Amino acid sequence: MVDGKILIACFSGQGILSAKILSQGKRMQDVGKPKAEVAAKRVMERVSGVNIVPHFCRIEEKDIDFYSEFNIIALGLDSIEARSYINAVACSFLEYDSDDKPRPETIKPMVDGGTEGFSGQAKVILPGVTPCFECTIYLFPPQVKFPLCTLAETPRSAAHCIEYAHLIQWDQEHHGKPFDEDNPEHIQWIYSQALERADTFGITGVTYSLTQGVVKNIVPAIASTNAIISSVCALEALKIATGCSKSLSNYLAYNGTEGVHTGVTEFTKNDDCLVCGPGVLMEIDSCTTLQKFIDLAGEHPRLKLSRPSVMYRGNNLYIQAPPVLEEMTRSNLQLPLFELMGKVPKDSVHLSGTVITNDKKSTTTRKVRISFKGISDEVTDMDTAGGG
Repeated sequence: MVDGKILIACFSGQGILSAKILSQGKRMQDVGKPKAEVAAKRVMERVSGVNIVPHFCRIEEKDIDFYSEFNIIALGLDSIEARSYINAVACSFLEYDSDDKPRPETIKPMVDGGTEGFSGQAKVILPGVTPCFECTIYLFPPQVKFPLCTLAETPRSAAHCIEYAHLIQWDQEHHGKPFDEDNPEHIQWIYSQALERADTFGITGVTYSLTQGVVKNIVPAIASTNAIISSVCALEALKIATGCSKSLSNYLAYNGTEGVHTGVTEFTKNDDCLVCGPGVLMEIDSCTTLQKFIDLAGEHPRLKLSRPSVMYRGNNLYIQAPPVLEEMTRSNLQLPLFELMGKVPKDSVHLSGTVITNDKKSTTTRKVRISFKGISDEVTDMDTAGGG
């Protein structure tokens, strides 16, 4: 790859460096500054000739054109929601040919890394070729949740006391004021209330750092784990950029809890994935109304959906139920799908409806690739430029 651009997407809280993080690094002048800006500055000081442009904002604030500029996307995000968002963005560039084969020039590689205490993982995602994030989302353990009755009546641990202050006492005392997990004053209030409750029930172990961890659902970072996983991600990005060696295929797990163990597993892509899968190709006329499209989907041999609702890029074009939502979207049925999709020559929609398999009804969601006959990218570009 020549003159390529790599996007490094990282997020932790509001991305502000804390004194605790930097106390041993002796760079206290960076406390309170955005992590992205500090990291960019330090790297450019150490590596001559590299150009890094920091962006201190939410990943959702950038439009699709921003992400299209990059050849590789490297992820260091701290939530499933953030990973799912970037994964969907990268997969939105993916196109399939008439044989349901991914077009190589539309594949935007991703390198994803994450750590949790002494454990970590790294994966290489080639949309359409290897599993995307959604294909293997089951690898993430379920979030720990506490029954409210336990929190309110029989707390047995420091975490129970913290969650009681967070989920119950905060609303009781602040009457609808939103809790900000990145506000030190809010965290301090939770910590103080949790300490009092812990004393009442004879529970020990409530600390400020544990309060942060419970409220924000975070695990303290281990420097060695971060170093190992970040080096793996950097190496895999280098492989993709230069072709110097074969890429990781495709999931690496590291465990340093008891000894050191590293293993690589090759997961397979889910061909029915609603994010990276090819879906079902339908070629229709640009004058086809949404109602006609729904009728065609019901007759399609690979779909056979009954009473489907239609969604496009998160927007509900038509919803079958409940009645109030059906009425709100009913007017779209007589409009051309081409117009409802913003006059793009091709894109994907999702249909949710009922299918009958072995005489049993079930609800399912299907991805449908729409291609409008006689419409090319050049035509829609001219139409947009002309204000039509």
